[in-house]
Amino acid sequence: MQIQQFFSNRVGVIATMHQKERVIAPLLEQELNIKTIVPNNFNTDAFGTFTREIKRPGTQIEAAKLKAETALKLTGETLAIASEGSFVPHPLVPYIYSNREIVILLDTKNQIEIIGEEFSIDTNFNHQLVENLEEAYQFAKKVGFPEHGLVIYWEDVAKNDIEIIKGITTEAKLQETIETALNNSVNGKVNLETDMRALNNPTRMQNIEKATLNLLTKIKSLCPQCSAPGFAITEKIAGLPCELCSMPTSLALSVIYQCQKCGFKQEKLFPNGREFADPAQCMYCNP
Repeated sequence: MQIQQFFSNRVGVIATMHQKERVIAPLLEQELNIKTIVPNNFNTDAFGTFTREIKRPGTQIEAAKLKAETALKLTGETLAIASEGSFVPHPLVPYIYSNREIVILLDTKNQIEIIGEEFSIDTNFNHQLVENLEEAYQFAKKVGFPEHGLVIYWEDVAKNDIEIIKGITTEAKLQETIETALNNSVNGKVNLETDMRALNNPTRMQNIEKATLNLLTKIKSLCPQCSAPGFAITEKIAGLPCELCSMPTSLALSVIYQCQKCGFKQEKLFPNGREFADPAQCMYCNP
């Protein structure tokens, strides 16, 4: 069975309000032979905002799936694509942020759910407390402004509430907003951070594109038993032997591929193309 038999000439709904279709649509249309649409007035802020006004419902994957399901209900279609991003300190490298992007394909006609992923340290995610315009300019330059947008928020004296201005992409708007914020801030300080919405963040948009490519790789991987798309790695088994002492290391000895439709599993040895680990990676040879 060919992949086109699952998707060809179908409509794929891209659940976004931040122009993610710019990188997602061309890839899916070309590779899957589908037509993509974006629902009118689809408010993805309802599923969580980076500026923290609205908390994300559930996990990153749950939020993306909820977007896709909502888009299907709105349009009456059976094929939806949604993405969700997160920014956290790198789990291994101190003082560096990482960006995890997922792109989910939800196909209710064929009962298929496939998730593409990109984990990257290529991100400008950052924030700083500033007290004057010069500090704001220095921060803006550091994070790639004006190609990358900014968000400014402060505690307003008169309103006794938090004021948030998003989508700052010009020097004039930056100067105007910083001056207003400093004049009205409770403590004379202003919070400045990167706008992580995809339409104002080219670096993040590139990671969404990479996650879409990963999604396509998984879609094209067909189950040997039932031919369903999405025959992907679900488990990694450590134990690759050390080249010097043959003791097992923490590196992957094998991976398990599983079909999420029929459940068929298949083990593949030496997923990284090596039968032995470098002694530098061995806790016995290099404790």
